[in-house]
Amino acid sequence: MRNFLRILPLAALLAGAASSAHAQVELNFWDQVWGPGSYSQRAQQLVDDFNKSQDDIHVTYRSVPWANWYETYVTAIASGSAPDISTGAGFQAVQFYSMDAIYPVDDLVKEMEANGSAKDFAPGTLEAMKYDGHYVALPWAIDLRALFYRKDVLEAAGQKVPTNWDEFLAVSKAVTKDGIYGVVSSGDATGMHWILSAMINNGGGLFDADRKPNLTGEKSLAALNFLSSFATEKVLNPASAGYTNDDALGSFNGGKAAFYLSSPSTADQAGKEKDKVGVVPPLTSTSGEKGTIGWINNIMVYKQTEHPKETLKFLRWWSENQKVLWTEGKAGGIPARVSFQQDPYFTENDQVSFVIKNYLPIVKPMSATAGGTFPQLNEIDGDGFMMSLVQKLWQGQPAGEIVTPAQEHLQEIMEQ
Repeated sequence: MRNFLRILPLAALLAGAASSAHAQVELNFWDQVWGPGSYSQRAQQLVDDFNKSQDDIHVTYRSVPWANWYETYVTAIASGSAPDISTGAGFQAVQFYSMDAIYPVDDLVKEMEANGSAKDFAPGTLEAMKYDGHYVALPWAIDLRALFYRKDVLEAAGQKVPTNWDEFLAVSKAVTKDGIYGVVSSGDATGMHWILSAMINNGGGLFDADRKPNLTGEKSLAALNFLSSFATEKVLNPASAGYTNDDALGSFNGGKAAFYLSSPSTADQAGKEKDKVGVVPPLTSTSGEKGTIGWINNIMVYKQTEHPKETLKFLRWWSENQKVLWTEGKAGGIPARVSFQQDPYFTENDQVSFVIKNYLPIVKPMSATAGGTFPQLNEIDGDGFMMSLVQKLWQGQPAGEIVTPAQEHLQEIMEQ
């Protein structure tokens, strides 16, 4: 009995130590697919690196496909099984915040401001995460639209790179012949981005300064008429209204069109044709302005987390260590952190470097010219009414005759 009494405390201590060793906080991280297969693989490895770096937190990584992504998160929130943290689309955090599902990251931002690390975020990106007086997420990537051109197509027609809208149409006319067109686009979401980019380029946008729908405003309508002229001037591939983005990209990469509006990594998708792809300097519109559309992708914490302190710790670590998602994982878009943008991976890529230097400073969000962020933007971004509008524009229908239904639908969304 005496020996048993001596052994029992030791056994209890060992049991307690074993329990303590396994008392890790478990976090679930859901991450959208932001690139090719290499992206999710490198993201998993990065999570593994975090797990090895300390003892008190263990993160489980889940790659979430874009198909039905919105339903995936809404269902998880409604059922009480939301992740602790996730990446997401440009307005995901603000919409879910309005549903009381997002945990503000104000304390983390204060810490980063105090030690100066918040200054590493590109101008305007952190403020774009602020809604209702709170930071609802951290920015991690910037997706914007730039205008690309085929050097060989312009050279064959003896044309120079345009600098304004009038020159753009003139060059497009000059190259359109023998099965080659000035412009190729699509009737899906990528084609819709022409609407947003052109309106912002002309100093307009979906809204006025008071956040009222403004598709019919003077500058916005002028931009829509400019797009409609692609078809009426016969410089647009007539199949564009029915094309998907893959169709349009294939046509451009095949040298069948001079101009194509898309993401910063477009040239990298051209394979052996990459050196034939150039970036058009931002065009000056008829109103004398420059600009393009951009989205700032979020990484957010959910209110359902039982471990906000640990989740914020992981969020900060992830934000500061995710450069490899681009340099090794081949993520799309541009990092929200300026220090990442200065990596040779970007600076030695001629096309991407040009986009960062020339387009990034003039990017504006979908909320231009109202500014800020608000929950309706997520629905607008995913609604099909602008795809219907761009399809009609690519068919050459006058903007003044087709914009009213889109304006009314935008008003309905804003009134919800």
